[in-house]
Amino acid sequence: MSKVLAALFLFASLALPSAVGASPWGWLGIRIRDLSEQEMDEISKKYGLREGFGVYVVEVMKETPAEGSGLQPGDLIVGFRDRPVVDTRTLQRLIAHTASGETIGLTILRREGRRRVSVRVGTMPDAVAADRVAAEFGFLVRDPEGMVDEPARQATPPTVAAILAKSPAERAGLQVGDTLLEVNGRRVPTLEAAREALLGASLERPLALVVLRQSSTMSLLLKTAAPKL
Repeated sequence: MSKVLAALFLFASLALPSAVGASPWGWLGIRIRDLSEQEMDEISKKYGLREGFGVYVVEVMKETPAEGSGLQPGDLIVGFRDRPVVDTRTLQRLIAHTASGETIGLTILRREGRRRVSVRVGTMPDAVAADRVAAEFGFLVRDPEGMVDEPARQATPPTVAAILAKSPAERAGLQVGDTLLEVNGRRVPTLEAAREALLGASLERPLALVVLRQSSTMSLLLKTAAPKL
């Protein structure tokens, strides 16, 4: 995942269901990032060659399952149950594939050493889930820059804020700055409407978009983004 997208929407959530409406997605409420090569080397030297991997916890959101479990910023998650966690995408998908209310065990590394943390998985908020659908297809939508007035935001379609390299979105020709007009045949005059449409999309089917680029309207078809674990 590119650094731009990682900074924008790496939430602990993930293995996405085939359709958002099929079942609630699991969610912890943390912001995470992959390790740099230097960090991997340092971890390998400190904990052993097999431990030069993991997911770094950047932020623990308040009043979330993660906060209740005792997870802390700076924790390094290296295991989900008995499965190694090597990157953010793996962890996100494992969490999202876990039913809300189920308790999982995470193996983490802290300065004082290795420990196990039990977390009761919550349900991913709709706004986050919609962003996850877009992320799986390789793009992110946001209100246009400079839109701080609420009435203006409510009357303005969202724009594409980021594109993931080698994703269905990039292959279909979607570009940063495109204005999103329709999702799967549904008009999306606001960011909220776009998220609602994305929540109804299936990752096992192509995503049809209509966008405005400069003065031209374009129809794009993003091929299936169904993940493989």
